[in-house]
Amino acid sequence: MSEHPTAGRMALAFGTLGIVFGDIGTSPIYAFRESFEVSELEVAEATAYGVASVVFWALLTVISLKYLFLVMRADNHGEGGILALTALVMPGKGAPPSKMHAAIVTLGVFGTALLYGDGLITPAISVLSAVEGFEVATTAFSSFVIPVSILILIALFAVQSRGTAGIARVFSPIMVVWFATLAVLGIRQIIQHPGVLAAVSPGYAVELFIDHPLRAFLSLGSIFLVVTGGEALYADMGHFGRIPISISWYCLVLPSLLAIYFGQAALLGNGEGQLGNPFYDMAPKWGVAPLAVLATCATVIASQALISGAFSLTAQAVQLDYLPRLAIRHTSPQHIGQVYVPLVNWLLMIGCVALILIFRTSSALAAAYGIAVTTTMLITTLIFYRLVRDRWDWSTLKALVVLLPFMIVDVGFLSANIPKIPAGGWLPLLVGLVLVAQMTTWRTGRQLVAKSLNESNRTLESVMEEVASRGLPRVPGTAVYMFRDSGSVPPALAANVRHHHVLHENVILVSVEVSEDPHVGVRKRARHIRLPGDITHVRITFGYLDEPDVPAVLAGHVIPHHPFDVDDVTYFLGRESVTAGNRPGMHPLRDQLFVLLHRGAASASRFYHLPAGQVVEVGAQVEL
Repeated sequence: MSEHPTAGRMALAFGTLGIVFGDIGTSPIYAFRESFEVSELEVAEATAYGVASVVFWALLTVISLKYLFLVMRADNHGEGGILALTALVMPGKGAPPSKMHAAIVTLGVFGTALLYGDGLITPAISVLSAVEGFEVATTAFSSFVIPVSILILIALFAVQSRGTAGIARVFSPIMVVWFATLAVLGIRQIIQHPGVLAAVSPGYAVELFIDHPLRAFLSLGSIFLVVTGGEALYADMGHFGRIPISISWYCLVLPSLLAIYFGQAALLGNGEGQLGNPFYDMAPKWGVAPLAVLATCATVIASQALISGAFSLTAQAVQLDYLPRLAIRHTSPQHIGQVYVPLVNWLLMIGCVALILIFRTSSALAAAYGIAVTTTMLITTLIFYRLVRDRWDWSTLKALVVLLPFMIVDVGFLSANIPKIPAGGWLPLLVGLVLVAQMTTWRTGRQLVAKSLNESNRTLESVMEEVASRGLPRVPGTAVYMFRDSGSVPPALAANVRHHHVLHENVILVSVEVSEDPHVGVRKRARHIRLPGDITHVRITFGYLDEPDVPAVLAGHVIPHHPFDVDDVTYFLGRESVTAGNRPGMHPLRDQLFVLLHRGAASASRFYHLPAGQVVEVGAQVEL
């Protein structure tokens, strides 16, 4: 993304509040409480100030230094996120990938898969923790917490098909009110107990670990919840840019978060040793119910950001051929990144509702939350190390001096989250492992299918020799053959010659490639060459965030020697029928999984936006 003028940056900075900071902005509802709940730390001034000190340095180290100052400088033509970072460290086109690069791709895919686990838990824990605030206002509401939370989530997922453009316009103003409320609640407590400001000293954090080593270590797993939105900052960089996100962070979000966390520390440190619900306890009695309403709105916004992120991540994975083709709907004509994926939407809804029914409280859900994000953050640091060595030409010493402290922090948070695995942390890990198996199986299977088809493919020269030797007619019309550019003739073309004994007067071979760049300019997407037999080969290149509309590209591309009307062409597609066999390549179970995924993949004609009435599919059987 190019740099924006000052006025534009401020407008973008305002927009980030409703999209980027929802997750990290709603953590104060439950994070500070869980730091004591899970570890069973004694509620006292020393422990409260110690936790506040760890929170302060975690926000500065992980968000301000690691992400905003370092990682977000690694953008792939403006786009961020772990998939974009992985693409940056891949060898150039034509260069053979090494074992190290294969390992990096596996790490990147695993980190991507874990984000789906995070996207599953975040809406559930955020909405549930907010609705629990009504329980603080009146105990009569306790029996309604779960059904109300489920109804809110169902409503949220039900409106996804309409797109986020209309809803997003009201997100940022609500989040401004939310962060202002956090600041007011926190400052109110800080004014009453100004001594809490001493917790900015790392000495309080050190004393916490010296006095309560085991419980302080366990509390890290929950303290980490204050920085869980770090990956969202990086992933959403393509929508807003690093500078607008930084402006919002330093001008409003960070001060508000520090105020609310230090306010909770002041409340607990000068109270009666009871934990209660410190977030809602900070509000006057008359303000608990309105605060719960505002918190519910904020958590819905946070959930929306995670859901939209899952849609965008899915679209990227499909374009990069890590997932089968899925039905993907673009919900905004102005913003290409706003997409809706029905299958992902309903699976996330079922998963979120199931989590609420199984765990029933936000405290129980917090035990499952964190392990996926900590692992993804560590993977980001490891891939970023490779980037600074290979792309930024940093020496090993410089890279280690700069990044080793972040790795230590990441490993520390990850280690503290490992005890959560038996209590529910296994869930996002299981989701991640299942998705990694699916994504790697799909990519490997596609390569095996292509290899099998290439073995039986014919060269264009041999097909044209057959046309000439048999005197086959060239019938009027334009035929567009979609195929993989592998140096051989499209199977559908060979089948037409072999079985129908004809060839169209105007033949265009179209191969589609996905660039490592997120976007490819419209004028740069298509290029053509002339082949023997008066045939034209058009190579189309899309960015991995572009909508793959083949007819639109062909309509805007001029072929001087073969003028044609895109509305009159016939598109020929190869459609493989894949069966599991005994050929080497993958484990038999992975063969079966690939066959299942292949059968469920969306039609290539819909994926490439080919008009239904102009498509002819030619089948081929492939055995793995």
